Amino acid sequence: MSSKQLDSATNILKLLGDKTRLSMVGMLMIHDCCVCEFVDVFQLSQPAISQHLRKLKDARLVKEQRKGQWVIYSLDQQNIHFSMVKDILKYVPDQEEKFIWLDDQGLRISCN
Repeated sequence: MSSKQLDSATNILKLLGDKTRLSMVGMLMIHDCCVCEFVDVFQLSQPAISQHLRKLKDARLVKEQRKGQWVIYSLDQQNIHFSMVKDILKYVPDQEEKFIWLDDQGLRISCN
């Protein structure tokens, strides 16, 4: 592994060392999400969630797609570290309950 590859892997691990970002990536492994869904789940401000997403996007772990006025985030499965991220998520509790909570609160469809 080259020094550049090691730096890149280290950066990904640092990003995923944050509980919120790790949970967000876990959620994105299940479903694409809008910022508003992350705001509701994590009870953080939209700017705080956007900052987390920007860091993940800068590392090319997530990508965004515009749907009207909404921006939908998904994991970038073409990222060279995607398999490492997928392996890490095997050790993280399933994030499906967050989607169940969103559905129960009527918040899952808020960006459609």
